[in-house]
Amino acid sequence: MAHTPTLPWLDPGDPFPPVEQAWGPRDPIPGLLAAGGALDTPTLLAAYRQGIFPWFSADQPILWWSPDPRMVLRPERFHLSHSLRKSLRSGLRQGRLQIRFDSAFDAVIQACAHTPRPGQDGTWIVPAMIEAYSALHRAGHAHSVETWWDGRLVGGLYLVNIGRAVFGESMFSLRTDASKMALAALVAACRTWGVPLIDCQQATRHLASLGAAPEARDDFVRAVARAIDAPAPEWRWDCLYWDALRPDAPLPPCSTR
Repeated sequence: MAHTPTLPWLDPGDPFPPVEQAWGPRDPIPGLLAAGGALDTPTLLAAYRQGIFPWFSADQPILWWSPDPRMVLRPERFHLSHSLRKSLRSGLRQGRLQIRFDSAFDAVIQACAHTPRPGQDGTWIVPAMIEAYSALHRAGHAHSVETWWDGRLVGGLYLVNIGRAVFGESMFSLRTDASKMALAALVAACRTWGVPLIDCQQATRHLASLGAAPEARDDFVRAVARAIDAPAPEWRWDCLYWDALRPDAPLPPCSTR
């Protein structure tokens, strides 16, 4: 009979076990590290610094994960599809597209929680997660990247930032390519700032189509350890950041409209 490993239970304030203790490919749920603990800002920051993130449903305790391999988007490997390139050019040329950072964080995380996704029933962005990441935003470590079209918020994403490490959390779209536009803007900013990686957490075909790829957890954790010691960027969008994408996709001149 196969042996089921014991999952560590954390009380609030307990340190995380080493990520090497996360369940592996032969265990019931690969990548699962621990349960319990708390979602306060110091605990979340400690988790991300070690390559750990929370992910759970409404009927579960807090669950902590550190999968191996880890899905990572290196900004220089971002793939701009022809359709996205066309959408960006059109929106910028016509003055209909605007990117903003942190102007509507609460609206973005609520939209990520409540916008239906094909093939998904319910959400892991439960009220406790919304409250926790809103507090992380107020502490300056969670940010939103927003796609506005004709003055309306139509897509975006939210993320965690420590130093020069960026950890993507979730995105939403109310218009074709709107979330991809936000991701393209994030990549442009990360290229400009010298951010070496954007953590995507779990492997999906959608992320792979955008240039994300699996990396060994050990490599990911080492890269995070180097990046978090660098100064954090100033989370302010500048349309000049689009210049970082122009070698891949010629875009209209920067406009401050």
